[in-house]
Amino acid sequence: MRRADRLIRIVHFIRGRRRAVTARRIAEEFEICTRTVYRDIQDLMDSGTPISGEAGVGYMIDKHYYLPPVTFDPEELEAIGLGISMVRHWTDARFAKKADSAFDKIQAVLPANLQGELEQITTYSIPNQVGPNQSELPWTVSFSDLRECIRVRRKIHIRYTDELQRDTFRTLRPLALIFCSPIWLLATWCEKRHDFRNFRLDRIQTVEFGEDVFEDEADKNLTAYKAQDAIC
Repeated sequence: MRRADRLIRIVHFIRGRRRAVTARRIAEEFEICTRTVYRDIQDLMDSGTPISGEAGVGYMIDKHYYLPPVTFDPEELEAIGLGISMVRHWTDARFAKKADSAFDKIQAVLPANLQGELEQITTYSIPNQVGPNQSELPWTVSFSDLRECIRVRRKIHIRYTDELQRDTFRTLRPLALIFCSPIWLLATWCEKRHDFRNFRLDRIQTVEFGEDVFEDEADKNLTAYKAQDAIC
């Protein structure tokens, strides 16, 4: 990897962390020594990148810092295109519209030598084949509204039918939407069970979007959920 590319990726890596990230963690991520990390960080700071912290403690960056657009190589564009294709076919119309918008923005800023790459992708998804119309996804709840509740930490109330056709009513803290083909799962903290639970979107019969906003508690948040290896 060219050093210039590594510096840009280090900035993205630090920006993607909510807490300070150590030089050792950066070194592991980029397969370089910590001495190189210290030198790279210092060069970034000298160039005006608003990184704060110190060796042995960790580094953070101003979240409002704007990083100029970066270019992608053909395989990175292939991965982006596949992701956009999956969003189009496996979510809902509102989110698919956002995917199309992202596609247009990415394509608009590509250099001339990459302008045709997104239109020549050979890795893609196909629409869901479940459901009477062979094109509609098999749930009735709003995918985009669930995403919004996750984003703003708003509790929801659902009626859910389990595999034995039993209905239960739950108050949930929605944490993430997880695709386990061909099923979408809603990862949550369930207030009835006082534990993490996954709920299939196709088995959620009704949902009410409450006004209560929950705190990001360390033992009930997405980080804790992942730590329990609860995904799928």
